[in-house]
Amino acid sequence: MACIPPAASVPRRLEGKVALITGGASGIGECTARVFVQNGAKVLIADVQDDLGHSLCQEFGSPEIISYVRCDVTSDSDVKNAVDTAVSRYGKLDIMFNNAGVSGSPGANILGSDNEEFKKVFDVNVYGPFLGAKHAARVMIPAKKGCILFTSSAVSVCCGESSHAYAASKHAVVGLAKNLCVELGQYGIRVNSISPFTVVTPMMKIFWG
Repeated sequence: MACIPPAASVPRRLEGKVALITGGASGIGECTARVFVQNGAKVLIADVQDDLGHSLCQEFGSPEIISYVRCDVTSDSDVKNAVDTAVSRYGKLDIMFNNAGVSGSPGANILGSDNEEFKKVFDVNVYGPFLGAKHAARVMIPAKKGCILFTSSAVSVCCGESSHAYAASKHAVVGLAKNLCVELGQYGIRVNSISPFTVVTPMMKIFWG
């Protein structure tokens, strides 16, 4: 995805910040990684797309700025390792962007929905962000600061154009974010969920054919 670099006159708004982005090797995550680096952040990409992750890091040429760690967001140990890697490699964690997600098969036919696929979508889209928030909070609460972000979707507001699993999972992400706001605000941790409309990412190209 093409990303427009910030104008030279605009301050680098993330100077000195450390960000961990799940699903950061492609799509929205890749574009976010680029924008974060352009704005001064040090970024750790957590993904299962090894070739794409390493290729993106090589573009910037410095592991001190951006690096990659393999991470299956449905694995507690993988997510824990990703958070610990960010802290050990860059000294702290300021931003946890729980972005990794899957769409499931297209169509909204409840009778034709596959049970196992429904569970898989929830594992990646809900359980994964839950683990990301949990392990991020583990290091942010003692620091009394931080920002936890989630990628939800416009289908959490207006439905009918996605699979039932995807729509339900993105509603759940919004609910998780709202609940975390109440708990983590007292520690100075901000929690937000973004709900983009359809973006032409590699995942969406596959979904729509």
